[in-house]
Formats: sequence, structure tokens, C-alpha cells
Amino acid sequence: MQLTVREAASYLRVDEATVRRWIQHRGLPVHRVNERLHLNAIELWEWATENGMPVSRTLLEQAQRQPERVPPLSELLAAGGIHHDVGGRDKASVLREIVRRLPLPPEIDREFLATTLEAREAMGSTGIGDGIAIPHVRNPILLHVTAPFVTLCLLRDPVDFDAVDGKPVHALFTVVSSNVPGHLRILGQLGFVLHNEELRRLLVHRASSADILARVRALETRASGVSRSPAQEP
Repeated sequence: MQLTVREAASYLRVDEATVRRWIQHRGLPVHRVNERLHLNAIELWEWATENGMPVSRTLLEQAQRQPERVPPLSELLAAGGIHHDVGGRDKASVLREIVRRLPLPPEIDREFLATTLEAREAMGSTGIGDGIAIPHVRNPILLHVTAPFVTLCLLRDPVDFDAVDGKPVHALFTVVSSNVPGHLRILGQLGFVLHNEELRRLLVHRASSADILARVRALETRASGVSRSPAQEP
């Protein structure tokens, strides 16, 4: 749910000039589309809550009734890219190699992002087992990106990531999103496809980008067919 500056001002019960000042000086997340400023309803609610700003609950209720669409994982991967032979001898250097490859806007501070990912790992490894990790920031609105994506990096050599099963990591899916609900839905999509044995085999063998994307699309098609199961038919 996207808002104009005027709409955001009405939910925050301030004038437009105040909203623009908060955008400039207090980090209120905003996106520029066709030279016009737009605010995301969920981001606005999160920012107001974190900064102790009163905000109309109607905003959250309307945003929840109109959840933003998250593209299929295959589209997110196509947008974020699949990279082979990624270097790095330890967790920190691998994360920096990953950040260097992310298709981020030029204004994003990549060094800050790498440090943020390291901090997230210090709280608990994102290694989920079977040589796979899903590094991501705890608060996605820090990035201020306009569209989500997932970048897959296949490492040249497996690296110890303190994963839950103790196995070194060879495949890392980095999730970048602009709001918490979308972030969680993307993680849910990843969790679904990564249960597939054939996809995990492709990751172990560093298969081609085309083969990996084809497998993800096949799993999405299968899931779509399940959602229209015969039990739902008249």
C-alpha cells in the first residue's frame, strides 16, 4: 500500500512540510517513483512506532487488508542474480563478497550493510543446514530499496558458518526487502523450495543458473497446482 506525502501527513496528523522534514532529517523511509515521492504504509507504521510518533491505527488496518504482492521466488532470484565461484575464507569475508554483488542502489552504504549482516550473524547463525545459509538484516527497512530481490551466491569453497548441523556452507540466499511483511513472505518461499531434495542437489553441485531457476519455477508450478486441488473443485 503506497501513500502520497499528503496521505502520510494525514495518518501522522501533521502537515506535509513536517513529513518532508522528517524524510530529510529523521530517516522516514520514502521511495521516488517517476520523480514523485511515495511512502510505504507498513514502513510508515514501523517508523512511527520506533520513533514514538502517534499514528492513526487506520493506517495499519488498511495496509493489512491490502497486503503488498511479493513476486515469486524465481522472479526474485532473477532480479537478484545467481553468482558462481564466490570467494571468501571465513564468514566475514564471504558476507563482504556477497554484498559486493548485490544489485543495490548507488546510495546504499555497502560497508554498513556488510557490518549489519555480520551483526545479525553474531546474534545467531543464518545457516539452516545442508550447506545452506540465508543471510539477511533483522530490520529490512534499513535498506530503503524500492523492490525486493534474492541473490544466490555459490561459494568456491565451503565455509564454516556455525550452522545448526555443523556443516560448512556452500550456498547463500541473501534476502533484501523493503518491509517486514514482505521479508517474512520471502523467507517463507525459501523455506518451501529448500525442502526439495533435487534443488539441494543442484546447489551442492553448483548447477547452472538456468537449471536452478528452472527447478524453482517447477516447484512454484507444483505448489500452484496443489492450491487448486480437486478437493476445492465442485
